[in-house]
Amino acid sequence: MPLLEQLEAWCRWYTPTFEIEPLRSKQDGFPASNRSWSVDGLAVSRVRSPPTSVWRSKTNIRKSPVDHWAITLSKSRTSSVEVGDTSLDVPAGAPFVLSVGEELRVHRTEDDDRLVLLLSRDRFSRIAHLLDAVKATILPASQGRFLADYMLVLERNLPNLSAMDVARFPNAVEAMLAACLVPSADRLDSARHQIELTLMERVRQAVRRNLRSPSLGPDKLCRETAMSRSQLYRVLESEGGAAHYIQRRRLSESFSILCDASNTHPIARIAEALCFADASSFTRAFRQEFGMTPRQVRAASLAGQAPMAAKTGGGGDLLHGF
Repeated sequence: MPLLEQLEAWCRWYTPTFEIEPLRSKQDGFPASNRSWSVDGLAVSRVRSPPTSVWRSKTNIRKSPVDHWAITLSKSRTSSVEVGDTSLDVPAGAPFVLSVGEELRVHRTEDDDRLVLLLSRDRFSRIAHLLDAVKATILPASQGRFLADYMLVLERNLPNLSAMDVARFPNAVEAMLAACLVPSADRLDSARHQIELTLMERVRQAVRRNLRSPSLGPDKLCRETAMSRSQLYRVLESEGGAAHYIQRRRLSESFSILCDASNTHPIARIAEALCFADASSFTRAFRQEFGMTPRQVRAASLAGQAPMAAKTGGGGDLLHGF
């Protein structure tokens, strides 16, 4: 939208549920976006916005008497939260629960990128007492991190949900929230599949961050994902183990690099950067994984063709059965 119309449009989107106060001049524009998915009493939103103060007053509550729970995860910024007499600064990466049926204010002094789950009280009445018990608090570190990882899994997989998955989606989220907020044997068992997906996402992120690190291995993965060695092997059992998974991710990265016609690094240098012992062992592993040599992939890319791997393995970056 035109620069001077952006803020007004953003405020209009949230009226009358919330009031929005920008913390920058209107002349600077308000480049913001909100991408949302909604199904059966559950909405998931990815929001990017400049610094703002957002509040819900008694007037807002009278005009728009919704009382959903909102679970928010700011990816990189601290959020200052006020609910009644409670004030807290929630660090980036820590999800927090609020009820929009109450007066509240959330203050963000920098550009923010966040995920928000909106839960209808009618649809999620079975876990109402769990959500009310933790609203306007900072969750214990282990539970908060696990819930944050799960929210990232949701965002990553939502665009590709099948119709069958969509029908099961709210129940799966409900089970996982219960397991995160108040863990128990029964709740952990009911959310077992969601937990496995979340742990796999945690591993995937750790491997991606350390893909070019020679020290990447089971011990480092255990430290970075806060898992025991037995838990890590259980998560990666279907991938052939930690070492096999790491190698496949490195091979996948090398395939992407070789498909980039603008990348002119020698193949030996690419192999070294991705921690392969030498070019010949890299070529053998590459051919076994994709049914083509690195030189064939690069040649196809330079010729303007799209290389088609004959073999891509299983699992990888896709979380099957989400």
